[in-house]
Amino acid sequence: MNSVRRKILILTSVTVVMMLVIWFSFTIYNRQTQEQYNEILQRYLLLNEVNVASQQLITDLNLYLSTSDPDQYQKIDQIKDSLREKEADVWSLGYQENEFEIVNYVHLTDSLIETVDRSISLHLQEDTEAAANEFNDATRIANYISDTTLALVDKELKTYDSFYRHIIEQSVNINQLGVWLFLFLSFILIVLTYLIARSITRPIYQLTEAANQLSQGHFDTEVHVDSNDEMAFLAKTFNRMRLNINNLISEIQLKAQLEKELQESKLLLQESQLRSLQSQINPHFLFNTLNTISKKAYLEGSIETSDLLVDVAGLLRYNLKQLDRSVTLYDEVTVLRHYIDIQKALLTDRLQFTESIDFDLLGLDMPALTLQPIIENAVIHAIEPRESGGKIMFRVSDLEDHVLIEIEDDGPGMTEEKKIELIEGLLIPKEGHSTGIGFTNVIKRLRIFYGSNNLVTIDSQINRGTKVSLILPKQKGGTRNV
Repeated sequence: MNSVRRKILILTSVTVVMMLVIWFSFTIYNRQTQEQYNEILQRYLLLNEVNVASQQLITDLNLYLSTSDPDQYQKIDQIKDSLREKEADVWSLGYQENEFEIVNYVHLTDSLIETVDRSISLHLQEDTEAAANEFNDATRIANYISDTTLALVDKELKTYDSFYRHIIEQSVNINQLGVWLFLFLSFILIVLTYLIARSITRPIYQLTEAANQLSQGHFDTEVHVDSNDEMAFLAKTFNRMRLNINNLISEIQLKAQLEKELQESKLLLQESQLRSLQSQINPHFLFNTLNTISKKAYLEGSIETSDLLVDVAGLLRYNLKQLDRSVTLYDEVTVLRHYIDIQKALLTDRLQFTESIDFDLLGLDMPALTLQPIIENAVIHAIEPRESGGKIMFRVSDLEDHVLIEIEDDGPGMTEEKKIELIEGLLIPKEGHSTGIGFTNVIKRLRIFYGSNNLVTIDSQINRGTKVSLILPKQKGGTRNV
């Protein structure tokens, strides 16, 4: 596996190796050039040393001939030995073009030494004039050596002129080569750095994009990382995590679907229980009997009793025939008015009911027995416990795509915990409802009918009443005009 650390080490190693290659190349070239310069300089220095030694030899000889000092004689011997040693080095300066000058130069040095020896010998023999003549000859030879030295140096300069120019030209070429080499290696390093950085950052970008897709709920998008390092291992781990989350969500959705089906089964069971209770009597016989009693009461002049029996019969017929299918808001309002008339007969002035209805909305489809249980719940909790009158307001208004139905009372209100229990269906309905259908049952039936959970809200405060709001779409799953 090529780890990210190894890639970085490879990049660093390549960079260091390239820098070392450049450094060694220029170091070796500079060293060779310096050695060539030193060799040429040594040739000049050798010729100059021979010239200086010959002049010094003449000076020491002159002093010796004047003073006959033994120390001066010893210095002369040392200079002669030095000149003999340098003759061997002078031979090494020869090449084809200066071979004659070098041979002549060496012979001049030998002649100078021999002339000095003869002058010293004649001086020891006290032949002063002959010693002076030899000194003059030695002086001329030394001067000739100086001229020859200058000639040889001049020849050296001419000989190595092309070499100097070649070195200068080569230095310019080396500098240009250095610039091009620097640009080439820089390009190689940039490309190599880009490839290595891309091999590291591209998997990170792919993982980031996959995480973004995962955060948006797309669990089917698999991330592919074309590398052989830690990023590939991280991508495989990320894919396993994605599959685990996807499986977990599928299980949760399956459980939710099962729970929904269970709730529907419970509602069907409750409806079956209601039908079972209703079937214990003959509903049509009871409805016809109530109508007969109503007509008899009307004929006997008891109009109020007749109307009350009509309301009871209407409420009974609605409960028997409309429970298993959808109805219109008009049907719900009609049965609601029957129920309110019955309650007003029982509670007299204790119940004050007001309504405000947009009649253009009465064609709205909705589950049967939706409004009456909510109104009945308000009567039970807000009106019946009170000795003086209570108010219930019923309003139907248009919200463009939705219909807003509000049932508001001025009763004792309820706590926040009870509101949550009612909305979430955690509160078990108590007995006392005429239909046997409680508030939580209404909420569940609305959710199933419209396929949405946010349909009912409760606004209530202790001692400040309760307002139940139904926000029902004009069309299930969309909008429509009613």
